[in-house]
Amino acid sequence: MPTATSATDALISVAALYRFVSFAEPESLRAPLQQLCDANGIRGTLLLADEGINGTIAGPHDGIAAVLDHIRTLPDCADIEVKFSGADKMPFLRMKVRLKREIVTMGQDSLDPANNAGNYVDPQDWNALISDPDTIVIDTRNDYEVAVGQFEGAIDPKTPSFRDFPEWFRAERERLLAKNDGAPPKVAMYCTGGIRCEKSTAFLAAEGVDEVYHLKGGILKYLETVPEELSMWRGECFVFDQRVSVVHGLTQGSYKLCHACREPVSREEAESPLYEEGVSCPACHGERTEQQRTSYRERHKQQVLAAQRGYQHVGAVLPQKGDQDDV
Repeated sequence: MPTATSATDALISVAALYRFVSFAEPESLRAPLQQLCDANGIRGTLLLADEGINGTIAGPHDGIAAVLDHIRTLPDCADIEVKFSGADKMPFLRMKVRLKREIVTMGQDSLDPANNAGNYVDPQDWNALISDPDTIVIDTRNDYEVAVGQFEGAIDPKTPSFRDFPEWFRAERERLLAKNDGAPPKVAMYCTGGIRCEKSTAFLAAEGVDEVYHLKGGILKYLETVPEELSMWRGECFVFDQRVSVVHGLTQGSYKLCHACREPVSREEAESPLYEEGVSCPACHGERTEQQRTSYRERHKQQVLAAQRGYQHVGAVLPQKGDQDDV
């Protein structure tokens, strides 16, 4: 797997981006983007929908710059926020520009995050907000992400997918928003890079919740900018790339990834007899047949051989896990 390095020193530039904006005809944007990416040796995935653009792309620095220059010419994308990182080897197999109903799937078609998202809170102001006793803090990520780390005192919805968040909130709303003095609390929400909490705050606003806030830039911006000695973050942060998890300063964390079920694997879990690299982990060992594990072993063997020979093994498509369109 490619190693994560600084964006300026790496051979490959990796750019993660999203923007909620109303595209009148997103299908008309697809072909020019695909052609430009192909011409510049860019790989990764870009998602286009009526509600905006989202994705992660990688390639040579000049090629990434050319694609971003083009994206900034799209309607209301001139100041799109981009997060840069680096890799020593290309982390993606191919380039896909795809049309979707949503750029991050929640299943609530009437939302307008471009205009109705909650109030941004800068990382340096986040501690004060979530320390306020009149604030409830909700983690909008999936259960396996929360297990790796979360903000102190945050509520874990224990949802396996972002699609489950609306149903969870509607079921828990009365309990969550109940206050002894009758005044509704402030609601602060966060996610990995910002996109899910923008949509979730728009959802709460549509549900009639007045004071809704979200962490600008997500956990990643918080870990990048807030000193560890002042941090209210506990644990590590799961990320949907080759690093698996990051800690303060966005340096690589201690987790591995189970390539059978895509669950993060801690140091302790990696020492379990149920963990076998590329084959199983304690979370999925009992859910797989021996025939499946034999197939995974062969796939892992081919991946190791390919890496030793200096190329990337395509092989079978790995299981997908959760909301991999969060950046």
